[in-house]
Amino acid sequence: MHAVWSWGIIGLILLALEMVTGTFYVLWFAISALIMALLLWIFPDISTALQIFLFAVFALASLTIWKLTHKETTDLHIGQSKGDDIGRIGTIIEAVSLKQNGRIQFAQGVMGSREWIAVSSEEIEIGADAVIVGIEGNSLRVQRKV
Repeated sequence: MHAVWSWGIIGLILLALEMVTGTFYVLWFAISALIMALLLWIFPDISTALQIFLFAVFALASLTIWKLTHKETTDLHIGQSKGDDIGRIGTIIEAVSLKQNGRIQFAQGVMGSREWIAVSSEEIEIGADAVIVGIEGNSLRVQRKV
């Protein structure tokens, strides 16, 4: 089989593997193999040793460039509004204190819900207004509205 087809098939197999894994690591090897297929189509007399060397160079270079430019986030608030709801005011519907979680309700939904578990380091009674000061997992840290 001609080397152009071999590199092209390897590239497509790696691309399919990337689609299954979704890691973005295999993508660069797939692109490098497809680049090798293109290079061999343009320059068909490249030796096998040089082909393997160029593939390794392309793969490592593209992977390195991606890792240097890709910013990994450690934000665990997936789907949340990144603090846009901090400062929103709601009404306590179940008393909250340092020892017991309560519930808070909002006129308009906050991150998709009108009611949330409320956590506070102070005692807030039913009917009092409270303000969101933080988001902790599936609950909201609140303080009495001053």
